[in-house]
Amino acid sequence: MALLPLKIGDIIANIPIIQGGMGVGISLSNLAGAVAAEGGIGVISAAQIGYGEPGFAANSLKANLEALSKHIALAREKARGGVIGVNIMSVTRKYEEYVKCCVENKVDIIISGAGLPLNLPELVKNSATKIAPIVSSVKAAMVLLKLWNKRYNATADAVVIEGPKAGGHLGFKLEQLAEYENGKDYDEEITGILSYIETQEDMFDRKIPVVFGGGVFTASDIRHYMELGCDGVQIASRFVVTEECDAHPHFKQAYLDAKREDIGIVNSPVGMPGRAILNRFAQNHEKRPVKTCYNCMGHCDHVNIPYCISQSLIDAVNGDTQDALVFCGENAYRLNEMTTVKDLMRELTGSL
Repeated sequence: MALLPLKIGDIIANIPIIQGGMGVGISLSNLAGAVAAEGGIGVISAAQIGYGEPGFAANSLKANLEALSKHIALAREKARGGVIGVNIMSVTRKYEEYVKCCVENKVDIIISGAGLPLNLPELVKNSATKIAPIVSSVKAAMVLLKLWNKRYNATADAVVIEGPKAGGHLGFKLEQLAEYENGKDYDEEITGILSYIETQEDMFDRKIPVVFGGGVFTASDIRHYMELGCDGVQIASRFVVTEECDAHPHFKQAYLDAKREDIGIVNSPVGMPGRAILNRFAQNHEKRPVKTCYNCMGHCDHVNIPYCISQSLIDAVNGDTQDALVFCGENAYRLNEMTTVKDLMRELTGSL
């Protein structure tokens, strides 16, 4: 099958692959710029993006916004005119400030999940920045887009479906994950979401591309989801073991060393299940007092949580892969060698 460009309004990615946003610090300007230069959509993760900036501990918001602006500019330099996006978790404290920063820096598209980004259309109003919410169920898509229609007379420019095999925080309850692990077919949910998005297309008289992410690993996976009716795919874990990925070499090696039994579900202190490598940290359930609160999540109870997720993810991206949280997708154990973004994109699209 021929791969068609991914068109989201007036932005066009020649290859219909979105590189998933991975935080903290895994997908920054180097990776995003490289993916965009190869024709995909390169995505910067806004999650605690300023962790390496001076003054981060004292004023994380200021450091994060400055770093976000810097990385958007750096990605643009590398992208050779390609498409650059930013992933912003909707539970981020001061969410509006991050969206405003993206709009001011003329980001092509904001991808937003980890909850429903209820006021996103208002925040990008009168800008060229496109918006793509992440959903995992027909219900979530209906609730969000009906609200956007009623409140703002607006809909999504694109929709990202994130399935149960994705990495990091997941939009499923533990019992739902168990059902899919035991054979329930998620394709039925995908086709349901596609059908609902068609009603939005009719209502707003425009194409709303749908992209699937979560366990996409090979060209045949891409073919499967395109044949279901998706317009593109989102891939994250495969980009970790590229030379261009912004993560520490030890982080990349943790993926290469992981076996199937090393990957599982962990309970995140932010109240969502997540998929990670079951290292020493993930299997140690002792409470770790929060020494510094970075005010990253709006609903985080930093006094009672078992550990600070920001600090743990920062430790991981800095190379501590045993005593920190190493998020990954379900298929990370299948990775066995380093590559480059160019070679990976060729592999993923060469037989399509």
